[in-house]
Amino acid sequence: MKNKKKSLDLDDENKWEIGYHYDFVVPDKTRLIELLKEKSLYVGDFVLSSGKKSNFYIDVRQMILHAEGALLIAKLIFAELRKDVVAIGGPASGADPITGAVVLYSHIQKRPLHGFMIRKNLKTHGTKQWIEGLGNFPSGSNVCIVEDTISTGRSLLNAIQKVENAGLKVAQCIAVVDREDGAAERIKTAGYPFKALVCSKDLTNPI
Repeated sequence: MKNKKKSLDLDDENKWEIGYHYDFVVPDKTRLIELLKEKSLYVGDFVLSSGKKSNFYIDVRQMILHAEGALLIAKLIFAELRKDVVAIGGPASGADPITGAVVLYSHIQKRPLHGFMIRKNLKTHGTKQWIEGLGNFPSGSNVCIVEDTISTGRSLLNAIQKVENAGLKVAQCIAVVDREDGAAERIKTAGYPFKALVCSKDLTNPI
């Protein structure tokens, strides 16, 4: 389904609310699925980061680096955040554009959240830390960890450990796409609320 945009009356300021140009056409999640299929879904023979083979690959970075895609993901994640969450972030580099989009959108919505980045490798100079951005919120703050695509969930659990070691409390975890390879169960069993905006079956049925 192609997105048709309604022309805007420049004199009507209410029509310039973020997201107006497509909200009346399809719900945000439906449009997100459309764009993921168009921009991020590849069919073929692939080896995933977990080492497993798959007949499809989902490159969410293509979507989050797309202007409309970034806004859709920011809106949908922002709507899922608990009221006590004050910051959002995740593992570099997949979570970085997600964090940036949500942080910007939160400020526009007058509920400003701060962002943080979990480094792939320990910083060997300067502050020598795993987490960047800690100076924007106090130790002990409730945070949300985000991921672009999640499969087994082991990388996210590793990220959670680094965040907690830095003195933060992980209140929830959100992924854009869950490949449904055990991540949700593994994360929930570890005691952390988890939600995915989209599951792989939303994109791959039928392949």
